[in-house]
Amino acid sequence: MKNYTSENLSVQAQKMEPVFLAHLKKNKKRLEKMDNEVHALHEEASERIECLQCANCCKSLGPAIYDRDIERLAKALRMKPSEVVKTFLRVDEDNDYVFKTMPCPFLMPDNYCSIYESRPKACREYPHTDRKNFVQIYKLTVKNTYTCPIAFDVLLNLTKL
Repeated sequence: MKNYTSENLSVQAQKMEPVFLAHLKKNKKRLEKMDNEVHALHEEASERIECLQCANCCKSLGPAIYDRDIERLAKALRMKPSEVVKTFLRVDEDNDYVFKTMPCPFLMPDNYCSIYESRPKACREYPHTDRKNFVQIYKLTVKNTYTCPIAFDVLLNLTKL
């Protein structure tokens, strides 16, 4: 797979979104039993696509930050949880904490994460293509294809199975 910029990945995802959604509609029952296949596609894509070359998720997505995330960040940053909230977070329209700024305030110039070991749960699990009951998040994965080459690759190859 090519190295996708966020712009050309978005164009490709927009072209493929109807195909991905039609595939879900046509194959939902079959997809409910395909977690192992999806996880294998995730592993293959993760071996071919280097997250550090991309970091689109860190540059453009605002993950929901939960209390356990705040506690973990506070410990790693040697701050009080209230200081983490005041310094880095805001409340969004869904009443969730998210980072005040994007790109992520912990994204370094080389695309490494300065808090990698303590990163939020949403960051740990992204792009969610290795999750159990994948069919339940299929539409979320379609949305993630606009940002993540791994999600795009998994769905593209899933349509070929």
